[in-house]
This record gives sequence, C-alpha cells and structure tokens, in this order.
Amino acid sequence: MTLAAELRPRALGVGTAVTSTSYTQQEVLDAFEITDPKIRSVFLNSAIDRRHLTLPPPDGKGGRVPEPQGDLLDKHKAKAIEMGAEALRACLKRAGAELAELRHLCCVTSTGLLTPGLSALLIKELGIDRHCSRSDIVGMGCNAGLNALGVVAGWAAAHPGELAVVLCAEACSAAYAIDSTMRTAVVNSLFGDGASAIALRSGPDGVAGPEGPRILKFASCIIPDASDAMRYDWDREQGRFSFYLDPQIPYVVGAHAELVVDRLLADTGLRRSDISHWLVHSGGKKVIDAVVVNLGLTRYDVRHTVGVLRDYGNVSSGSFLFSYERLLDEGVAKPGEYGVLMTMGPGSTIETALVQW
Repeated sequence: MTLAAELRPRALGVGTAVTSTSYTQQEVLDAFEITDPKIRSVFLNSAIDRRHLTLPPPDGKGGRVPEPQGDLLDKHKAKAIEMGAEALRACLKRAGAELAELRHLCCVTSTGLLTPGLSALLIKELGIDRHCSRSDIVGMGCNAGLNALGVVAGWAAAHPGELAVVLCAEACSAAYAIDSTMRTAVVNSLFGDGASAIALRSGPDGVAGPEGPRILKFASCIIPDASDAMRYDWDREQGRFSFYLDPQIPYVVGAHAELVVDRLLADTGLRRSDISHWLVHSGGKKVIDAVVVNLGLTRYDVRHTVGVLRDYGNVSSGSFLFSYERLLDEGVAKPGEYGVLMTMGPGSTIETALVQW
C-alpha cells in the first residue's frame, strides 16, 4: 500500500550549532605536540581547514592533560546539552514553530552515554512540555542521523499535523585519546563538535509547512564483513573508550554505495541522473572521493559535503544536516526536484533517503 502524499512527512526547517572554540589543523598539532611527519601528514592532508573542539586544559608546559573517562563523560553531557539546545532552537525558528508545539523529540549521539538520555535532559533544560514523547538513538555512529529520520518519519506519518524533531548532538571532543599512535591520529585529525536538528510534520501542503521536501523512501545496506572496520569500544591499555577507523573503510563504503542507491531508487522510475541534490555525510576526504567515483557524481554534486568537511570536520551523525542547511541557504532547490541523503558508519552501514521538493 502506498502512503498518501499528505502523510509523507515534510522537512520544515533545520538548525545547527557548534562549540565556541575552533582550531586549524596546525593548531591541533601544536596543542598535542605532534612532531611525527607521518602523523602530521594525516592532519594536514585531510581537506579540513578548521574544527570546533573542546580540548583538555594545558599542562603549563605547552602540552595537554589527558582526561579520564569520567571527565570525558561530563564533557559529553555538558556540550551535548549546550549545542543540542542551540540547534533545536535554530531549527524551530526556521520552521516557524515554537517549543510548545513539539510533540516528539528524538536525540542521536554516539560520543558518550547518558541515562536518562539527552532527550529527557533537554526537555528539562528547555522547559518542553512534559508530555512530549521522546526517543534516544545511542551508539549507532555517523549513520545514525538517517536511522533516526526513518523512525521519526514513521512517527510523523502516524500523527498528522504534530511536530517532531530529530536532533543529533555529537561532542566528538569527548571521544579523543592522546597518544602517539597512527590509530589515534586518524581519529583526532577528523572529528569535530557539532549538533544539528531537523523538524518534521505530515499533513496537506500549507499545514505540513512549505519550506522543505517530502520524505519519500529509505534504503539501508549493512556490510557484515566490515563489522569491525569502524568501532568505538573499550581500550584496556588506556582505560577508556577509543574510536577506531580501518584505513580501507572509504573503499569498502564506496564499493557498496551503488548497491544501496539502486535499491533506494528501485520501483520509483528514477535514475541517478534524475537526482538534483546529493547530501552525503562528510566522513572524510577519501570517503567522499570514493562515493563520487562509484556513483558517477561531480564535485558540484558534493559541494556542500566538501564545504562542511572543510569548515567543521566530521561532526558524526549530524553532518548531513549541516550540508542540508547549506543547500537550503542557497535557495536553488525547485518544486518537483529530487534529492538523496546518504550517511555511513559502524556496522559497517550505509543509510539513504529519497526526498522531493
């Protein structure tokens, strides 16, 4: 059975936020006192100019003090609430909505564990109606923003006229380790702090909202053979959680991108050439390049993705919404045009969504 057009949720608005301090890659190298030429090369050839980070305090000798896991969890909580609240307010303002209208809040994060979850903390922090339903998606990684969008699109379709928000808040500074290994360098060179939110509502045009596209369809692809290629788990040597990225993961993701996009477009009558807007997760230079090559995209197609990586680094689950915000700011999307959203992360997983203005 095909879902009626008016029950397909429309994206009403988007908002983003970052932490207050940003650094160039050279400044991060200086802060961590990194002199190894191979590691410096990873930072300086990342296609990243600046990232927003909350680094550990100086040790008085020019270096930085490693933070115990408890302090990192405190950092995650504080920054996730701070950025999340700002992104949520910005999203609702752009959607022309008020906090009092919010009926479902879904929060996504992978850079720390909170119980009660971020949704409950933000409801208290912002004075949101206590009857607002909520959900938290924790630990799924950089792909999770689209996983959440799929879940909340279903909620919005089941509750016509009611406002829902997906909020991704990633304090990636709370997942940093300080050592001299290449494993750590790959991670420390890439991620930045950021939060983003998108509002959804289903209903007839004019009720759902005029700005954004209808969300039509989702498709997923998990790659079990690469289940260990991206992970955030306990590092026994350091006594803390640590993130790992396999150097081959960009090519693994790229090799499966065509498979999942073809599944997304199946039975729609659309070809890849019919897609006007591509919003891809800013996972890293090699990831973007691999997706471009395997899908036959142009550099113009991924201009927003490249720009977000350059200006913010990889802000994990909310990266694709930073790109979506830039597309909306351009004002180039026309009624009837199609777009594809794509994220990738641990699993290893590629998530996609098809939208239409």
